[in-house]
Amino acid sequence: MKKMLVAALVAIVGLAFTAPAFAIEHEFGGYWRTRMFTQGNFNGTSDKSDANYNPKVNSRSNVSLIDTRTRLFYTAVLNDNLKFVNKFEFNTIWGDDNGGKISADGTGHIRVKNSYVDANLGMVNAKIGQQGLVLARGFIFDDDYSGINLTVADNTSLVYMKIDEQGQNMGDDAQAYVIAHAFKAGDFTITPLALYADLADSNYTYMIGTDVDANFGALSLWGSFYYQGGVYNDLADIDHKAYLLAAGGNFAVSDTVGIHGQAFYISGDDDTNDGDYEAWYNIGGPEGQSYYWSEIMGYGIFDNQASAGAPGDKVSNIIAFNLGSTVNLSEKLSVTGDVWYAMRAEDVVYPNNRQEDKLGTELDLKVTYQLIDNLTLDVVGAYLFADDATSLNGDNDKDPYEF
Repeated sequence: MKKMLVAALVAIVGLAFTAPAFAIEHEFGGYWRTRMFTQGNFNGTSDKSDANYNPKVNSRSNVSLIDTRTRLFYTAVLNDNLKFVNKFEFNTIWGDDNGGKISADGTGHIRVKNSYVDANLGMVNAKIGQQGLVLARGFIFDDDYSGINLTVADNTSLVYMKIDEQGQNMGDDAQAYVIAHAFKAGDFTITPLALYADLADSNYTYMIGTDVDANFGALSLWGSFYYQGGVYNDLADIDHKAYLLAAGGNFAVSDTVGIHGQAFYISGDDDTNDGDYEAWYNIGGPEGQSYYWSEIMGYGIFDNQASAGAPGDKVSNIIAFNLGSTVNLSEKLSVTGDVWYAMRAEDVVYPNNRQEDKLGTELDLKVTYQLIDNLTLDVVGAYLFADDATSLNGDNDKDPYEF
């Protein structure tokens, strides 16, 4: 039935390049980065004799490597109201078999990130195809997806997102629907949002809440407040009841000094036997949640792994506080320092039945220097004064670090 409803809504959308070649404007762009980094003790222990050390999970706990990412953008502008947008990505670890060894000739890690039509139809802007989307600053979604995004009068968004396709057998697909509207009143922008995800096997989840942004000149504030509900029939009719509360802000002390901070509470499951599931987002819903926070516990600028016990960018069952400052030492040189404290909202039970919640206190330092126009060097150092929840077994004995 779900397939028939979608087919009835959207029959065929076609794009034909009928204009002469000289009438089409071609736009090229992209992004390139090369990272050299060392990470140590991310599993909270370096003792491989530990009974809870799993090399399949923790083999990258101690990492020292160089990698490169290239993104190439191509947009065909057919006219003022119609674009065809494409984005491609190539990833290589120096010395690997996918282009990193001698002779290069890489064939792997090539991805089509985006390929969609961007059309203005009167008051409606329509994006159809593989595209990017951010919902609730990434607390709900920040990724690419296949679907349709309609923006009406620049402030109302209607999104259809395909999560899972079961093929041509009219099987039980999974898809999500989103509606959001931005209200602007003086210095405030309030954006209520509702998401409903129709999942397989009669399961469903929904998220409802609002984002708030305020700008008072030197001071800017933001907040996100959401509730997640749903029912999972394949898990003995478990009801989902989760919460997300987040707020932050930036204050420009002067032209060269700024202070920033944030805090969030994201619920965890307090009792696995009560018939309810209170952890944010861990069951059901569209994949693609991605909220980067601290360097070691929250992925940060080196997004290859997070320390043991921490949720990374898939924030759930977490309480975190942050205070930091950015100082612009010159037109090209800036320094940013951050302090993070994080703990689990609910205790985590480890394999030896230890229950822990405290992850620790993290110090991050980033120096950014603009070498030339459009080419920037970042030097990052981070250290986590880890507590026992930063571990494989609830008994931390090593502090993670990153450079």
